[in-house]
Amino acid sequence: MIPDRIAAPQESLRHLTAAQHAAFWRDGYVLVENALSPQELASLQVEFAGWVAESRSHAEPWGEISDGRPRFDLEPGHSAARPALRRVNSPTEISSAYDSVMAESRIPAMVADLIGPNVKFHHAKINSKLPGAATQVKWHQDFPFTPHSNDDLVTALIFVDEVTAQNGPLEVLAGSHQGQLHELWHDGRFTGAVTKSLESELMAQSRQCIGPAGAVCFMHTRLLHGSGPNLSDQARTLFICVYSAEDAVPLSPNPLPSRHEGRIVHGTRSGRVRCVANELPLPQLPTTASFFGQQAASYDG
Repeated sequence: MIPDRIAAPQESLRHLTAAQHAAFWRDGYVLVENALSPQELASLQVEFAGWVAESRSHAEPWGEISDGRPRFDLEPGHSAARPALRRVNSPTEISSAYDSVMAESRIPAMVADLIGPNVKFHHAKINSKLPGAATQVKWHQDFPFTPHSNDDLVTALIFVDEVTAQNGPLEVLAGSHQGQLHELWHDGRFTGAVTKSLESELMAQSRQCIGPAGAVCFMHTRLLHGSGPNLSDQARTLFICVYSAEDAVPLSPNPLPSRHEGRIVHGTRSGRVRCVANELPLPQLPTTASFFGQQAASYDG
C-alpha cells in the first residue's frame, strides 16, 4: 500500500507537492509551513490566550464535554501566578475560530491529498506547554487509541506557537508507521505508552519536528512519537485535529467524543467501509480530563 501512496501522480495533488506527499508516506510525517493564513493563526492565538487568562481563576480542571469529563485540563502546580493550562478538549465545540480552521481552512484539503478524496473529522484537542511546563508525552502510536477498519488516519498538529528544539517539540521515529503496532497495555494496565526500554531506543533515533507558528505537521496514525518538557520561556501550543478517510470506520468509542465526530470536511459520503488486516487490543477509555492521566501509570519493563 505505501509504495502506491508514494507514487501518487502530481496531477492528483492540489495543496501538497509531490515531494511532500512522498515524504509523508516514506517517513510517516511531513511539515508544511504557512498552512494557515495570518488571520486564521491570529484567531487561534487570541482565543487560546483568553482561555489561559480564564484558567487563572480555577484551581482544578473545569468545564465539561459530552461524556462528563472536564474540557480544560491543568498541569500539576498550576496557579493564578503561573498558569499551566495544558489541554482543551474538543475546542471546535466552543470556538468558531477553531471550528473554522478544523473544517474550512486548507488543512482538510491537504489531508485529502494524502488519504482522500473523501475525509471526515474524528476529534480535536489543544495540547499546550506553557513556559517551564513539565508535561511530557510518553512514546506511543495513535492507532491503538483510535482503532479503525483501516489505518488511513492523519493527525494534523497545527503550530499555534513557534515550535523550537527547547520548548518540547514533537519527536518521531521516521518510517515507524511501516512497522508493527506496539502494545500500550502492560501487566494488565493500560498505560498509553510503550515500554521504557523501547522508549530509550526510540529517543536515541528520534527526529524533532520544529517550525514557525502557522505551520502544520501531518503525522500518520501508526507513527511512533512522543515529546519532552518545555525547557524554555516560550509557550508551545498545538491545535491537534485527527482526520480519517471517509471509509475508515471506528472500532471503539471515541476517547474524546464530540458532536462534530464523523463530519465530512472534504469530498462526499460514500456509505462504504474499507477494511485492512490489523490485530490489537482495544484501548481503555480515559476517565480523567486527558490521556496524561493514563500515561501517569508508568511501566518500567
